[in-house]
Amino acid sequence: MEGSVALVTGGSRGIGRAICAELARQGAAVAVNFAGNSQAAEETAALCRQLGAQAEVFQADVSGPEACEALVQAVIDRFGRLDILVNNAGITRDGLLMTAKEEDFDRVLDTNLKGAYFCMKAAAKRMMRQRYGRIINLSSVVGLRGNPGQTGYAASKAGILGVTKAAAKELAARSITVNAVAPGFIDTDMTAVLPEKAKQAMLTSIPMGKPGQPEDVARAVAFFAGPDSGYVTGQVLCIDGGMAV
Repeated sequence: MEGSVALVTGGSRGIGRAICAELARQGAAVAVNFAGNSQAAEETAALCRQLGAQAEVFQADVSGPEACEALVQAVIDRFGRLDILVNNAGITRDGLLMTAKEEDFDRVLDTNLKGAYFCMKAAAKRMMRQRYGRIINLSSVVGLRGNPGQTGYAASKAGILGVTKAAAKELAARSITVNAVAPGFIDTDMTAVLPEKAKQAMLTSIPMGKPGQPEDVARAVAFFAGPDSGYVTGQVLCIDGGMAV
């Protein structure tokens, strides 16, 4: 991975920050994408620099194709190439099926699923020309199992699995791998706001009996981003303490 250039969407905090740090630790230059929190993104970039890597921040809302195209081009203009794309940007708009709003469903799919698709499309054009690339998409155990109150989120993360497998078959001949990581209950800002009752219910469904850490996910992403996974594509790796078994 030494000398590679990586773009991490939603890289400002939580799992995204841990991914940026791990890729920096392994020698990649890191483009930290953020949608709204520039201070958090700058903190992530500073962490990457402390680890000895080049790092810059790039603002973009990945829910639109033009923004994704411009983001990828900006990274290439700055670093000269793009070797690794990590589609981590994601939002939740939870609500029960009978009461959830259509606009919330659409917003989740636009960011989580279409955003990954648009970034993959923009990155793949460049990766095909250089005949090399690593694309890692963040799915979720919710995309495999479902979860009450998260129909939109589950749909977006299940969709990630489909686009990962289809793109893997399309791009393999150009030495571009496409894989997915499916985290379970990970200790982040997003899960910290859950009611205690909901947290305990989730913990009882985890054979290991504890939440994962962002670094657990980051190490899996780094495996797919590095040279040791060169003959692995179209796969889904669950980082969930046995939750999806």
